[in-house]
Amino acid sequence: MWLRDPFTKTLRDARRSLLGWAVAIVAVGAMYGSFWPTMQTPEMTRALEAYPQGLLEAINYTDLTTAAGYLGSAVYGMLVPLLVAVFAIAAGARVVAGDEEAGTLDLVLAHPVGRVRLALLRYAAVAVGVVAVTGLLGLALVALRGPARFDGIGVGGFAAMTLHLALFGLLFAALAFAVGAATGRRAAALGVSAGVAVLGYLANSVFPQVNGLAWARELSPFHWYLDGSPLVGGVQPLGAGLLLGVSVLLVVAGVFAFDRRDVAV
Repeated sequence: MWLRDPFTKTLRDARRSLLGWAVAIVAVGAMYGSFWPTMQTPEMTRALEAYPQGLLEAINYTDLTTAAGYLGSAVYGMLVPLLVAVFAIAAGARVVAGDEEAGTLDLVLAHPVGRVRLALLRYAAVAVGVVAVTGLLGLALVALRGPARFDGIGVGGFAAMTLHLALFGLLFAALAFAVGAATGRRAAALGVSAGVAVLGYLANSVFPQVNGLAWARELSPFHWYLDGSPLVGGVQPLGAGLLLGVSVLLVVAGVFAFDRRDVAV
């Protein structure tokens, strides 16, 4: 029976959550994207000029004079990646630690499925969910390209940005998965991953404004994700490679730890 496969069963069990997150993230991204024409009015320009430059940099509103700059700041620069990170962290934390805390993981492992296969297939299901959600957002913004007058952004730009966003989400899913697989504690997976997300955001937008802390930006997943403006510059090999490489290392570390520790019952 197909439900015995951890991959398909994980997707089936998460279908309502996945649908809810997809609707929410696409709605937020499309809503903020559709605001672009209003940003070109003289009133909005004067209002933004009144904000301190440091505050605009802290919220990633660094370029609102072009469609690519607006989308890269207002949509892909703050709200959407934070929502994707929350979704990915919650999903990644459930892969192992969810069942273990519920006391059902030993029953799952009593079936003819090894720990390594179980963990990898469940993470693969989470990865499919992250890719699906970010892909739907990309399609929604491509559909808005004409009505919202996203001049200067081609389908290739949206594809590159979607790839970066998906890799960004996969990294945080991998981090939550790794911590949960190593500790068996969902709270630890959520706490560590949320802490890394907050520090990563601050390192990319706030810390560089402090003398002597500009180096912190290079360690931030937000910087790897946004550097080079994928919307106009296409896929950035260094940033995409760092996001993918760290994700793979975290998954391997999580599987290794899970395969060699005792499972709480």
